[in-house]
Amino acid sequence: MLSLELRFPYDDERVAKAVLSAVSPENGDYVEAELEGCTIIYRMRAETAGTLRNTADDLLACIKAAEESAGLISKPYMEPEEREE
Repeated sequence: MLSLELRFPYDDERVAKAVLSAVSPENGDYVEAELEGCTIIYRMRAETAGTLRNTADDLLACIKAAEESAGLISKPYMEPEEREE
């Protein structure tokens, strides 16, 4: 069994909850999601690499749509240590 964990940090918990809520109906039994503060953690498992990739691709497309509809796709994500503040 193969597994994959993806983490999506957001600026505040309200935005993270909105994205999680928008994407959750699409996850079905294929993806587990957990909110940890301002970060959404997605975990998925599959028997084959192809199935895991398809699941991840579908999830990423749903996340992108949710972020675009919330106006979050305006600048690329940078790790906190890379940000100039």
